[in-house]
Amino acid sequence: MTTAQVILIRHGESEANVAATAAEAAGREEIAVQWRDADVPLTELGRHQGTAVGDGLRDALGTNVTDARLWSSPYRRAVETAELASGLGAQLALDERLRDRELGILDALTLLGVERRLPLEFERRRWLGKFYYRPPGGESWADLALRIRSFVGDIDWTDDRPVVVFAHDAIVSVFLYVLLGLTESGLAELLTGRAVANASITTLRRGPSEGWSLEGFAQDAHLSDAGLPVTHHQGVDDVEPR
Repeated sequence: MTTAQVILIRHGESEANVAATAAEAAGREEIAVQWRDADVPLTELGRHQGTAVGDGLRDALGTNVTDARLWSSPYRRAVETAELASGLGAQLALDERLRDRELGILDALTLLGVERRLPLEFERRRWLGKFYYRPPGGESWADLALRIRSFVGDIDWTDDRPVVVFAHDAIVSVFLYVLLGLTESGLAELLTGRAVANASITTLRRGPSEGWSLEGFAQDAHLSDAGLPVTHHQGVDDVEPR
């Protein structure tokens, strides 16, 4: 078994991130988003963040970005971030298993909207907990874990080039759950008080005779170095901004 490195990058700030945060702050029930989830673009700030990721990624890799194996969620906000960070000439593979979590009937609703319009679902989520709750037509975090286990199982680990993944907040979190062998409570503990910021970089490494270890969680120094604000746009419970 060779040394392996996985670098996980959340997309830059998206237009729906901003809309969702504004809707929550204003106490609205719906999030005004004009795109389907797969087509949500980056904001102007998100594009600058994506460019800054390139510098942070080169530091994390210790080599040229094009020397790594690059994967991305097929969703526009992730692909835009990947292209800005790696350069249009870099070879980027898209994999639908890296797409954002499907929210089903909760999509485009704020937490208040879910509580008022779908009170039974609001209560069901409270009872089951964030990890195992699956909204009708959507996915639980456990469902994401199945996707990530499949993706990880398809990687050729005899190739010692780093693996770089451009994806989403929930996907980064579930990668940690899978690779670090966490439990439901272990993941919750890891994420308590910590956020996967937009355009942040999370790094894991595995030695020849060792398990996976977390080298850096949601690092964002490359953003401040570029004079850019760090944006979190965290989801509230299961109403996760895009």
